Amino acid sequence: MDFWARDRRGAVEIATFSNPPYNYLDKPVIDELEQLVAGWQDRSIRAVVIQSRAEDSLGFSQYSVEELYALAGDPTTSRYSGSIVRGYKAIFDRMTALPKVIIAAMNGDAMGGGFELTLACDLRIGQHGDFRYGNPEVRAGVIPGAGGTQRVSRLVGLARALDWVLRGRIVTPEVALELGLVHEVVADAPARALELAEEIASLPPMSVANAKRALYLGADSTLQAAFEVENMNWTEVMQSDDAKVALGTFLAVDPASRREWFESESTETYPAYTGH
Repeated sequence: MDFWARDRRGAVEIATFSNPPYNYLDKPVIDELEQLVAGWQDRSIRAVVIQSRAEDSLGFSQYSVEELYALAGDPTTSRYSGSIVRGYKAIFDRMTALPKVIIAAMNGDAMGGGFELTLACDLRIGQHGDFRYGNPEVRAGVIPGAGGTQRVSRLVGLARALDWVLRGRIVTPEVALELGLVHEVVADAPARALELAEEIASLPPMSVANAKRALYLGADSTLQAAFEVENMNWTEVMQSDDAKVALGTFLAVDPASRREWFESESTETYPAYTGH
């Protein structure tokens, strides 16, 4: 691959992005990402971290404006530009649908299409530094087109999403944390993302997968429909080996020590996910 480097740390896959000199996202970058997402279906991968190279402070800087200008400048290509971003959104949707956690280590800028990529991840870890996150598309005469307007509104609510998108806001990692756009801001985002990925990868994989699915599907449903989604996923996981192993492990713990057991990091090895 030209733009993504892959590394494995046990059950965690790390995908590191680099496209010097400006770390733009463009069609070749997204095409390679699609290959990565297909590979993440591997059941031995229980969590994924995406990040940029530490020496590339531009991070997931933005989608190539040169490519967008070429599309907009030709009536033929601009007419079909919707299908292009629809394809990109489909790749991001497959990330969200994966039965495992994907964590974005935002150790550089994340702007425009780059920020939309991080929104397709389950957890976002910001990093202290002279970095900027944002969706400034309206400033360039376009709008977020790969799902950004919808993902951000579901993440932080319509009122904040309106302020975020219509003003084309660009903020520091610390402000992004205040707005609820990232989950943490730390000194070393890749290290923290790996720590969280290893923690979640040690948990029963089917319970993680079903909890993730219930959360996302429920968020797009009415409350009563969401309860049914939760019940479906509860019933499925209760019939799994994961539940038998984990509940049996818990029962073997002395009742006086069970709170400490929950608070400790799991080291149990659970069966591979066998669901959808």
